[in-house]
This record gives sequence, C-alpha cells and structure tokens, in this order.
Amino acid sequence: MCGRYNFTVEQSEEVIEILEKLNAKLHGKEVRTGEVFPTNLAPILIDEHREVEPVASIWGFPKFDQKGVIINARAETAFEKKTFRDSLVNRRCIIPSTGFYEWDKEKKKYLFNLEGTNTLYMAGLYAFYKDEMRYVILTTEANESIKDIHTRMPLVIPKNEISTWIMDQSATNDLLKRVPPQLIRQVV
Repeated sequence: MCGRYNFTVEQSEEVIEILEKLNAKLHGKEVRTGEVFPTNLAPILIDEHREVEPVASIWGFPKFDQKGVIINARAETAFEKKTFRDSLVNRRCIIPSTGFYEWDKEKKKYLFNLEGTNTLYMAGLYAFYKDEMRYVILTTEANESIKDIHTRMPLVIPKNEISTWIMDQSATNDLLKRVPPQLIRQVV
C-alpha cells in the first residue's frame, strides 16, 4: 500500500497549477500524468528557498541489493529506520494526487479520495541516489473508510498544512501520529 496513485490534470485545478509550474522548470522532461506507477517520474512538492515548489522526482528508493525499489515507509517506524530517518528530519515532501488505488480480494480496483475535492496530498520523503531525486510515500494504519480493502493507507496531509509538513520539523511527530481523514471510494 500505496502501490499506485492517480495524477490526472483534467480532474483538478490544483493539479493543473502544479503541472504548469513544473513544466516551466523542466524544459523537455516529461512527468507522469494519469496512473502513476513505481519508478515513474512524477511531481512532488518540496521546500525550495523557503517556498513550497513542485519538482520532478522518481517514485521509489533503490533497494540495497539493487533489485527493485522501496515505494512506501511506515509512518510509525520511519524515525527508527536508517533508510528513512535523515529524510524524515531534513527532506519531507508532499505527493500531489487525484487519489490512490487499492484492490480488494476479488481484484476489483478502487480509487480513494477526499470528499468534496479532487486533490489528495500524501506525505512523503525524498533523498538523492546517484544524483537522482527519489521519493517514498508515508503510510499509516488504515481507518474505517479503507480498512475492509487494505490495512494501510497513505498519510494524508490537508492542503492548509502542506507547508507545515514540508518546512516545520517541530510538527512532524504530531502529523505522523494523526488519524487520517475519512475517504470516499469509487470502483474504476
């Protein structure tokens, strides 16, 4: 969990704005829109000169054996894990999306999102590996809105707390322990 998410421009004015800002910086590189898979280049929000700015990053920290990538970090244990500790202290990010996907036991695919908005912001961490910026999504125990499908869910950050998550280290512990908001789901 979370193994795929959606970043669809047509669904969200906020996503359009993020993509426009990012495209102005990229000069030719293409970030993934639509369904985002591990190892795709996708937008994340980071602290650039004390401003929240979009950048392009690759989803997944390389595994130590170089066979695959780590795409998620458990919010409850991230401080304890060498792979995530420094990023949690110094390089927190937000992964903007238009929802994330999960599958039930019958392989039915669901898109989860917040009610009343087409944009879902997920907490993440980033690091540099061989000069590539890479990110992982922080997950937490699933709440009632997803528990019957999966035991984990992304750590959702409200829009008004994006800069707090990214820039205010003193708020990190509280945000990591927060109960996630209830989500709505639709079969896709």
